[in-house]
Amino acid sequence: MSNGDDESADAPEESADGTDAEDASEVPATAVTAESLGERLDDAEAALENAETEADLDDVEASLDAIASDLEDADLEAPDENEDEEAEDPAEELQTRIDDLREELEAARGPYAEDVQAILDEAAATVRDTRWTEDGEPDVRAAVSTFLDAAEEELDDEFPASGDDLDDHAAVLETVGEATVEAGLDADDDEKTIAALLEAAETLEEAIEDAEEWADLTVVEQLRARGFYDRVTGENRKDFPPELNVVRIAEAENDPERVLMALEKLESDFMQENCIDALRRMAPEEAFEPMHEAAQKRGRPEIEVLGKIGDERAVDTLVEFVDSDNPPLQKVTLRALGEIGSREATQAVADALADDESVVRSQAARALGLIGDTRAIEPLADTLGDGEEETDVRAAAAWALVQIGTERALEAAAEYDDDRAYTVQIEAEKARDAAA
Repeated sequence: MSNGDDESADAPEESADGTDAEDASEVPATAVTAESLGERLDDAEAALENAETEADLDDVEASLDAIASDLEDADLEAPDENEDEEAEDPAEELQTRIDDLREELEAARGPYAEDVQAILDEAAATVRDTRWTEDGEPDVRAAVSTFLDAAEEELDDEFPASGDDLDDHAAVLETVGEATVEAGLDADDDEKTIAALLEAAETLEEAIEDAEEWADLTVVEQLRARGFYDRVTGENRKDFPPELNVVRIAEAENDPERVLMALEKLESDFMQENCIDALRRMAPEEAFEPMHEAAQKRGRPEIEVLGKIGDERAVDTLVEFVDSDNPPLQKVTLRALGEIGSREATQAVADALADDESVVRSQAARALGLIGDTRAIEPLADTLGDGEEETDVRAAAAWALVQIGTERALEAAAEYDDDRAYTVQIEAEKARDAAA
């Protein structure tokens, strides 16, 4: 029999509201729903509209972070595609609202001293790196001066920009940017000061953008400003277009500067070809850099000019093309290396005596003759003595031995003064006569 105590031990306890305690423990916490998250976003949006300080904005950001975290953890039911194809996914809709509010939050922040510094650093770089016209330079100086006046008033400091040197003007803009940050301006307490500096910096930025730079001019305007057309007169105006007239006058006067100016600015194939032809005939040292740059891209006309200039700095670039399996490129390269005459190229050129193409082998032989390195005598003599070699290649080898001109080279060539090939025989006779 039960004594009553057993019944009390087995019976579930009642909570204060009369429900079973066990049942109460199983009641879930308030579930995160699309509706609850939407209401919290409404509150955050209202708080953002009413925010007056950075601290208020920080609170809004914290609220958005919490809502985003809860949204990520929530298991919101997506719409049934079969029931309503146009229904939006509540999670996506909520995330879009969060993203939009974050953008509004960032727009509401500041401005900060760092924003002013960023604009000034960029303006300084533009002032320093841009090529300004004669009209543009004074406009830039005036814009900087106007900004410095405003900065001195707002920061109660002096920022002098002395002289006309734009590098000095750029440096003082960077100094103002640093001073603005170091002043410890508060986004709330010093809002008016920061806003005034920011407005002045943006006005400076616009004025610099409006100042005339070389890139704003047409090609003809740039050339005219640099005196390109100055040498053309009524008496020597013969060719059309006038730019070709200038190039021909410059060549006649041995003035490579104008030719290089035209090469840089005039992009038509016609003018490019005429400029390079002029440089090939003039062979000015001033043309080395642009020709060398183009030669690195396998520009054959420019390689020809390098050969005429004869600067040994081109050798390392050119020897890379000797075994390129591109006969037109190989021929012009070998000719240029021969004209440059650097013995550093001897081995690479001598290796080309074994190329598959006879035109390359022939040009390699001639290049060795121009270089004049006595180390080439043996491979040239071998080529000359090869009965199966093409006649023009053997004749080129004989010619090269004559060009080297040492006793050993002449003797090697003179042996063939009765050769079956007339062109070889002619070179051998020259060698015999020279050695006599």
